[in-house]
Amino acid sequence: MDIRTNIPLKQYLTMQIGGTARFVTEVHSAEDVRTIVTNSRKEGVPFYILGGGSNVIAPDGRYNGIVIRNCIMGYEEIAEDKDTVTVKLGAGEVWDDFVKRVTRENLIGVEALSAIPGTCGAAPVQNIGAYGQEISDTLTELEAFDTQTDEIVTLSNDDCKFRYRNSIFRTEEQGRYIILTVTMRLYKGSPMPPFYSVLENHLKEKNITEYTATNIREAVIEIRANRLPNPAEKPNAGSFFKNSMVDKWLVDDLLQKYPDMPHFDMGGRIYKVPTGWLIEQCGLKGKLLHGIRVNPANALVLINESARGYSDLAQAREAISKAVSEKFHIHIEQEPLELA
Repeated sequence: MDIRTNIPLKQYLTMQIGGTARFVTEVHSAEDVRTIVTNSRKEGVPFYILGGGSNVIAPDGRYNGIVIRNCIMGYEEIAEDKDTVTVKLGAGEVWDDFVKRVTRENLIGVEALSAIPGTCGAAPVQNIGAYGQEISDTLTELEAFDTQTDEIVTLSNDDCKFRYRNSIFRTEEQGRYIILTVTMRLYKGSPMPPFYSVLENHLKEKNITEYTATNIREAVIEIRANRLPNPAEKPNAGSFFKNSMVDKWLVDDLLQKYPDMPHFDMGGRIYKVPTGWLIEQCGLKGKLLHGIRVNPANALVLINESARGYSDLAQAREAISKAVSEKFHIHIEQEPLELA
């Protein structure tokens, strides 16, 4: 197993900010995972699992451990009936390559998740979602290496405790499981309206009335291209802030002052308020803060234009969070994980 030393982290992170890692290696199998975890534990070296680096940011200093890049590949159709096809994927597979493949086969269930960067193994961690779909809608189970028991375990959809942009993998069990494979149940047929409002409006503008997995994918890619800059051209970590989940009493109070505030009933007297709208109302859309640009097309996205390091990003994050808190009394949450 090739282990490299003193590697700049920013080459693996789409935000292109971060210090160095003491060690970096790749794993290509479950046995590789077992070996590196066992050896790391024996040497007292911490480890961090990294997928595509599109939802992770890193501090400027040195990570005094080993960054393990998950490169476990594989694609297998393991079951089929008259309505569904079940696919098992290696955690290192590129998510959008998977979406492209299954939409070409006229399978539905993930077409609205097109053009999301990252790997299939990273997708369940934050329960990726877009335009009305989430990975939790189609993921049936996943295999993972349990670092507490050194066993390979199978976790069901329910075991993952999926919720909005969240799961056990970034909360109560963060760092415990190394995802090896994910299993997805996809559906035969055509996508059916009503679609998510942004997507619905785009389809109407383009006079698209015949709905297929492919044309929904193409529409999503076009929408995203206008709202989310390519990280290869403009370094970013996608949506930097989660949309805000707000109690009904506060929503009711805010609507008295901001009657046009978008809000969506999530049940249980909780409403989703678009954080991008909140940031825009603070006059920050398009602003440059400490070398970090608030994306002019989508204020949820922060672009690294000239930041000198993590400290600049942290100052920009704090300025945005403070402005939203002071104006709306809403605490906004960062979406990317931090390598630590």
